[in-house]
Amino acid sequence: MPHKHIVLITGGQRSGKSGYAQKLALSLSTNPVYLATSRVWDEEFRQRVLRHQADRGPEWTNIEEEKYLSHHNLNGRVVVIDCVTLWGTNFFFDNDSNVEKSLTELKEEFNRLTQQEAYFIFVTNEIGLGGVSPDPVQRKFTDLQGWLNQHIASRADEVVLMVSGIPMKIKG
Repeated sequence: MPHKHIVLITGGQRSGKSGYAQKLALSLSTNPVYLATSRVWDEEFRQRVLRHQADRGPEWTNIEEEKYLSHHNLNGRVVVIDCVTLWGTNFFFDNDSNVEKSLTELKEEFNRLTQQEAYFIFVTNEIGLGGVSPDPVQRKFTDLQGWLNQHIASRADEVVLMVSGIPMKIKG
């Protein structure tokens, strides 16, 4: 059984975060969990989700959960949470772009989830590396994402920054 451990994998879009997370999980478990946080907005997106599940293969236990990750018993499992950005989006959207309320709820849910004895691999985006958005809602979400990433990183045993498919260990 894996011991309690938290890994945060961060980086830009298409930097190799999810692939790295999945390889790490498979190196630790023959039956890891893929906890997908994406909200399925339409049929095209549902088809995309089904393709991704098929691509991962039968060794994965796939769970779709938009918000309440701690409702799933993950004790003793290796779990990829993909991704923090979409997870945060779900709270932000449901809370009418209220950053403070969303961040409080996300931190509480993260803390409940990580009380379980599992090996957690969180995938997130560094969305604040680009310029400042002219859109005020996007700026608010960038703040939320940055603060949530900091919360997870402060509690993580390891933090890996992906750059052009190359993992760079920055903590642990």
